[in-house]
Amino acid sequence: MIFLRKRWIFTAVGAAAGGTLAYFMKDEDNRKRVTDKAKSLQANLTQDDEQGDMPIEEAGQQEVSNPENSKMVSEGSQFGVQYYNELTEKEREILEKSNS
Repeated sequence: MIFLRKRWIFTAVGAAAGGTLAYFMKDEDNRKRVTDKAKSLQANLTQDDEQGDMPIEEAGQQEVSNPENSKMVSEGSQFGVQYYNELTEKEREILEKSNS
């Protein structure tokens, strides 16, 4: 029932936003301002990407450039496996106690 309420709220908000946008965009001046602003924002975003301001620290062939890190990643995390093994061991002990 909560899902339906959320769905109704999202639908209502979307309809209100669409109606407001449609009312705002019916005037030619407003439409031109919005499209110019959207184009300038897009130009700023693409310009930042081209300058290389992204904080990429490591790229290329990880196996060659950082063998310790690549070995650690290839081994994978053992936390989940250890946690599962401990849980099953505890369950096994509980079952053995209850059966004896």
